[in-house]
Amino acid sequence: MALSIDLSGRTALVTGASRGIGLAIAQTLRGAGAEVLGVGTRISENPPEGIEPLNCDLSDRDQIAALLAKLAPREIDILVNNAGIIRRGPIAEHAIEDWDAVMAVNLDAAFLLSRDLGRAMVARGSGKIVNVASVLSFQGGILVPGYAAAKGAVAQLTRSFANEWAAAGVNVNAVAPGYVATDNTAALQEDAERTAALMARVPAGRWGRPEEIAGVVAFLCSPLAGFMHGSIVAADGGWLAR
Repeated sequence: MALSIDLSGRTALVTGASRGIGLAIAQTLRGAGAEVLGVGTRISENPPEGIEPLNCDLSDRDQIAALLAKLAPREIDILVNNAGIIRRGPIAEHAIEDWDAVMAVNLDAAFLLSRDLGRAMVARGSGKIVNVASVLSFQGGILVPGYAAAKGAVAQLTRSFANEWAAAGVNVNAVAPGYVATDNTAALQEDAERTAALMARVPAGRWGRPEEIAGVVAFLCSPLAGFMHGSIVAADGGWLAR
């Protein structure tokens, strides 16, 4: 097998593709030859070059249903559930609205899209689903109870789907990013004391880059990862190793 990633002839759907890790994933898959559909709340207002934009607020189940109906005639070979939000605050003061919002986008949308788009993959006997988990799939974090709970559930969701669909030829895996320089981590990056404490625990000693996560996703979407099912691949600069 050639050690290169060629996704020519594949159609990929990437959620949260407007910026950050999602945009890097969409661009990387496009660079590997895939036709890429990018989902974002208002992505059509500033569509990434070479990416077909699909507007959808993934916190709204009616909009998810409408998106799935629009996608029904198309064959989706690759699904990347990347969209995610964070709501920070002490647990004792954590609003239920923040909890619900995080669960809706980070967990519920991933389940619904994987379930519905995955049915056709199972029927065809092939397909790739990659979820974006987190190092907080393994740890509790600080001030982010909803995010940590949702990302822990994403890891279990990945394993659950893999258990049922591996025999049907569908690979379901996840990447677990560590601390990556994106809009979601802007508050941490601006907090010099917190950043210093975090980087002291990262063996690589730096923030990750979105394209470094995208490279792992591209691998998981390729034939090179054909025997991987239910894997949660950490791309964290060594955070979990320390």
